[in-house]
Amino acid sequence: MLFRDKIQIFSDALSWKFYHAHKLKPYKDIHTGKSCIIIGNGPSLNQMDLSAITDCYTIGLNKIFLIFKKIDLKLNYVVAVNKLVISQSVAAYNALQCPVFLSYSASKRLPFHSEKIHYLHTGNLKGFYPNICWPVYEGYTVTYVAMQIAYFMGFEKIYLVGVDHYFKQNGKRNEIQTMHGVDANHFDPGYFSGQHWQLADLVNSEISYQKARDYYEANDRNIYDATLNGKLTIFKKVEFSEAVQNCRM
Repeated sequence: MLFRDKIQIFSDALSWKFYHAHKLKPYKDIHTGKSCIIIGNGPSLNQMDLSAITDCYTIGLNKIFLIFKKIDLKLNYVVAVNKLVISQSVAAYNALQCPVFLSYSASKRLPFHSEKIHYLHTGNLKGFYPNICWPVYEGYTVTYVAMQIAYFMGFEKIYLVGVDHYFKQNGKRNEIQTMHGVDANHFDPGYFSGQHWQLADLVNSEISYQKARDYYEANDRNIYDATLNGKLTIFKKVEFSEAVQNCRM
């Protein structure tokens, strides 16, 4: 890493700490003892009745707002940390009525103006960080960041939905490509179609998921996988109906 890059990272950290970190404090333990659904963006969402989670606590990921074309889904929170996803979603995030958590380094030069938007300091310091008023680890997947946010908010049980953990891709992990044709990896065929996207890193994602599972369990909390026919094997599988029943407000 070049010296000027290190200086920029340090400058970003100071700026975030001074201007944005304190705005995250009100979310500490705001949902103590409750359960929530983290909604991924896999194509399995198209096979599920998402109207069932209207009254559930939910954390949506990345371009989940595209689901609004099919269903008026109420979301409590939205999280995104990938620079490509964020830059492609500025207008949508500004329009959301729920709090949105974005990576500060990936968002700082984009035209965000909504008071609903909050900034996280994300980086590569491996680990599970339960206090989002300090840096958190991206863990090669936005789902991992959402798990850290959920823990900070006090949620006791987390249920994953739409985290298919399977991608049709050709290339190196984390490589940036342009997607030609329809997007078969997400619930909306236009999700990345004709746009840049970063190839998934399922190996490192699983390492992060194991860290999250272990941290939750060590503190008498749990993460479950309610994804329909998902390929992820880190978490205990449960039925979608169980997630709905336990996550109602």
